Amino acid sequence: MLGTAFFLLLWPWMALGQEKDGRSLTVFAAASLTVPLQKIADAYAETGGEQVALTFAASSILARQIAAGAPCDLFISADEAWMNHLLNEGLIAPENRRDLLGNALALVAPANSGADSGGEDATPLDLSPRPGLEEDIMTILGDGRIAMGDPAYVPAGIYGREALMSLGVWMNLRHRLIPAANDRLATVLVERGEAPLGIVYASDARTSRALRIVAAFPQSTHAPIIYPLGLVADSAAGRSFRDFLFSEKAAAIFTKSGFRTGEFLSGNQ
Repeated sequence: MLGTAFFLLLWPWMALGQEKDGRSLTVFAAASLTVPLQKIADAYAETGGEQVALTFAASSILARQIAAGAPCDLFISADEAWMNHLLNEGLIAPENRRDLLGNALALVAPANSGADSGGEDATPLDLSPRPGLEEDIMTILGDGRIAMGDPAYVPAGIYGREALMSLGVWMNLRHRLIPAANDRLATVLVERGEAPLGIVYASDARTSRALRIVAAFPQSTHAPIIYPLGLVADSAAGRSFRDFLFSEKAAAIFTKSGFRTGEFLSGNQ
């Protein structure tokens, strides 16, 4: 597990060390976008668009790399804070920033976990601030821990901490975490059964056959999960791919992968 975590931390830097193809567009994107963006990049190429070189990691890592001068044409963050950081640094112009997607949080478990541990035949867990919630979660956990993005810097973990605090269970559960380098790694830990529970994006829960949703976190427990997009290098190629990301074809792929578009974003402006 540690080897996997180290590789996922190192991978973006390894990718940046490769010589950039002059015909390709470089996109840095939050790890939770891995599945749909790969499909969208392929669809874009089929329309005659340029090849898109995708690098996925935690938004915090990618934003810091951009600030350090890493070559990047377009950045998609899993939260607004890291996009705002680049805006404040003057690395992205305000007119080149747009809200692309929304998401939600889910409490997940391995798909093959038994009913006696909150499995498919069990009553869905009530994630509301109520007496007994912490005990219910602890019962499912047993001796295990909750996998989630590191709440110190990973957006999914920051949202997860906010949700647990809102539910009144953070103080004790914070000692039972596996803080992962990004949301995708947290998802993998639950899929492999290395953690009995995880707090991940609903999009990851929806697209993984190795996970089941124990409960959805009410939107009222955390700030709206918005994925902003920003052009780092304002070019015709970058604007073309950005426009494709807002197309109906891309929206269909994002929606199928569990993301929210359109009306959700309009309601959170």
